[in-house]
Amino acid sequence: MKTLLLSVLTTSTILLASCIGTNKIEKKTDLIDTCQITATSETAIANTESGLVAGYLENGIHIYKGIPYAKAERFMPPVKADKWEGIRSSRAYGPTCPQGRRMGWYSDEHAFAFNWDDGYADENCMRLNIWTPGTKCTKKRPVMVWLHGGGYSAGSGQELISYDGTNLAQKGDVVVVTLNHRLNVLGFLDLSAYGDKYATSGNAGLLDIVAALQWINSNIEAFGGDPQNVTIFGQSGGGGKVSTLLATPSAKGLYHKAIVQSGSMLRTMESKYSRRIGSALVEELGLQPSQIDELQTMSYEKLLAASEKAVEKVRKEAEKDGIYSFIFGWAPTVDGFILPSQPFDPVAPQQSKDIPLMIGSTIHEFTASTYYPPFRSLTKEQAKEIVQKKYGNRTNDFLKAFEKAYPNYQPKDLVDVDFIFRPGAVEQAKLKAAQQGAPVYMYLFTWESPIMDGMLRSTHCMEIPFVFDNVKRHASMTGGCREAQILGDKMSNAWINFARSGNPNTNELPEWKPFVAEEGATMFFDNDCKVKYNHDKELLDVVMAFPVRGF
Repeated sequence: MKTLLLSVLTTSTILLASCIGTNKIEKKTDLIDTCQITATSETAIANTESGLVAGYLENGIHIYKGIPYAKAERFMPPVKADKWEGIRSSRAYGPTCPQGRRMGWYSDEHAFAFNWDDGYADENCMRLNIWTPGTKCTKKRPVMVWLHGGGYSAGSGQELISYDGTNLAQKGDVVVVTLNHRLNVLGFLDLSAYGDKYATSGNAGLLDIVAALQWINSNIEAFGGDPQNVTIFGQSGGGGKVSTLLATPSAKGLYHKAIVQSGSMLRTMESKYSRRIGSALVEELGLQPSQIDELQTMSYEKLLAASEKAVEKVRKEAEKDGIYSFIFGWAPTVDGFILPSQPFDPVAPQQSKDIPLMIGSTIHEFTASTYYPPFRSLTKEQAKEIVQKKYGNRTNDFLKAFEKAYPNYQPKDLVDVDFIFRPGAVEQAKLKAAQQGAPVYMYLFTWESPIMDGMLRSTHCMEIPFVFDNVKRHASMTGGCREAQILGDKMSNAWINFARSGNPNTNELPEWKPFVAEEGATMFFDNDCKVKYNHDKELLDVVMAFPVRGF
C-alpha cells in the first residue's frame, strides 16, 4: 500500500509539473492596465429628445443599445416615445418583436453557422442601437442605418453577430444604427376595412421604420452623426424595406443614399389581398365586425395562429388569380397614401431619383445543395434532368447560356446558382438607371465559405460579415481566414465610401462604373475582385421566361 501511495504521488507530481512547468511561477506582466469596457455614470452619456441615455465604451467606440425611438398600441401608428427623468441605462439590447418559432435551430449545421441571437420578445419593441466613435465633438459623421432581414415576419437588429457595428464604426469613422420594428401580424395586418381607426394597420411596421428615421434625424447629432448624410442599407427583407422606403413619401428627406442587398422588392402587397387576409383572420377567430377591437387585447399566440391560417387561405386564392409570390401576406401594402404605388413597377420612384443606389446579391442565395445534401454530388446528367423539369424545351438554351455566363461550372451549380434575387436586382438597377438621376452600382458576391466542407457556398446572408468587417467575429460562417479578412476589408471600405460620398470606389478594387442596361457593369466580390459586363444577360433572358416571383 505504501509503495502504491508513493507511486501515485510520484505520478501526480509529474502530471502537475507537466501542467504548470518546473520553473518558478512568475507574475504575469502583460496584463492590460485599462478596462476593456467602461460603463460609468459619466461615460458615454448622450442627450436625446426623450432624455439622457447612458451607453458604454468598448475599443474606443461608444455603444448604446435598446433606446426607445417610438411607442404604439397594437395595430396603431407609432408616436414619440415617452420622456424620462434622469439618465436611462441603454447598454443592453431591447426587446425584439414577437415572431414564430425559428426552425433553423433544429438543424445543428445551420445553427452553428448562423448562431442567431433571438433576444427576448415584447410588443414594445421599437428600439434602436447605436455605435459611434464619439459624441462630444463638432465632427459630423456619415450615418449607416441597417434594416434587418427575415422578410417582414422575423428577425431583429441583433439577430446575427454580423450586425455588430463596432468594427464598421471604428474603421470608417461612421455612426452605425440597427433597429427593431413590428413584424408579421403585428406590423402588417390590414384591418382598414373595419373603419378609420385601423386605416394604417397594414403598414404599421413600415411606419415604425419611418419613425426610427425621424428619430435619427432629430437626435443623431448628439451621437456624432450627420442627419444630412444618412444611408439606409439592408439585406433580404431589409433590402425589401429599403426598396419600399425609396417610394414612401413620409420617408423622403430622411435618407440620402441606399443599399439593397439580396432584397430587390419591385412590388409589394396589393390592398385587395391584404384586406382579404384581414377579413379571413377575423372569420377564423369567429369575430363579428363589431368585435374587431378584441384583436388588440387577444394573446399574441392566438393571433399568430389565426393569421397564419388566414395568409394560407388567401395565398391559395391569389394563386388562382395567377399570383405566385416569394413574399406574400406580411409586407407593406399599397394603400394609396402611406405607400401610394408599387415601389419599382412600372418605373423607379420619382421621389428618390436623386438618391445614389447600390444593388446586389450572392451568387447562390438559397443554395439548394446546402439544404439537400444529395445535390452536392450531382452528376452533370442528374443536374440536367432537374433543369429539364423547369425549362422544358428551353433546356438547351438554358445550358448554353449558363456555360457562357459561368464557364467551368460544377454540376451542382445548375441547381445552386440563384435565379430568385438576381433577376429582380438587375431589373431594379435598370429601372433606376433609366431615370438618369443619381447613379446605381451593381455587385455580385461570389466568395464561397470553407466552413463544414464548403456546404454553405455563397449562401443567403454570406456577404453580411464582409460588409460589416466582421469576418472574424462571425467566423462560424466565414471561417475567419486571411483571404476572407482581406475581402472583408475591401467590401467594408466600399460600403463606407458609398455612405460617405455615394461612390463605392476604393484603391483596393478595380474601377467600378455605374450600371447602365447596355453595359451591365457588375463588381464581382471574391478573392480576386473584378468587374464584368452583362455576363449573364442571355441566361437571364431564358430564366425570366419562367418567373418564380411577383405580386
